[in-house]
Amino acid sequence: MAQQRDIVLEASTKRDFIDELLTVPGGDRLRDCIQCGTCSGSCPVSYAMDHPPRKLFAMIRAGMREDVLSSESLWLCTSCYSCTERCPKGIGCTDIMYALKRIAMSEGKAQGAAKAMAFATSFTGIVAKNGRNNESSLLMRFYMKVNPFAMMRKAPLGMQLMSRGRMPLGGEKIKDKDIEQLRAIIAKTEEMGGL
Repeated sequence: MAQQRDIVLEASTKRDFIDELLTVPGGDRLRDCIQCGTCSGSCPVSYAMDHPPRKLFAMIRAGMREDVLSSESLWLCTSCYSCTERCPKGIGCTDIMYALKRIAMSEGKAQGAAKAMAFATSFTGIVAKNGRNNESSLLMRFYMKVNPFAMMRKAPLGMQLMSRGRMPLGGEKIKDKDIEQLRAIIAKTEEMGGL
């Protein structure tokens, strides 16, 4: 009887996980995946992933929540949308990857994502302040969060780039009224669970 209850609970957990992702734009077709491998074949970084997109989607359908959310593959996705564009079933692969990232962060399962999260928050902070990115500020903020000593080792390269005008110190700002609109977008994104 206990074994039967465990099987029912496991099946319910699998349904809950996939149902959670069916609400993502393009995720409503996740059950239609035919495991053709087009997503993995289109992905420019699948070679570095512990679970390429095709395998990750099979794991989602199998209800392997913990394995999926702790996968480093989520954080290697470059958001190029090649997988989404080429999927013969119209599955929103990239949007599902973003949803998985949000779930992993909200549940504290983003251990392998510290650098990705530091980069994203640094980038968002600069864009919210100026309306544009500034590479030198981005690198300084990022390295101060993850490894200040690495920034010192990269200083000679930074100086060379600056001396050649390839990485200016000062950044441009967009008009104040446009920054306010951008800040409203960023605030709404954060409210919805994004970075």
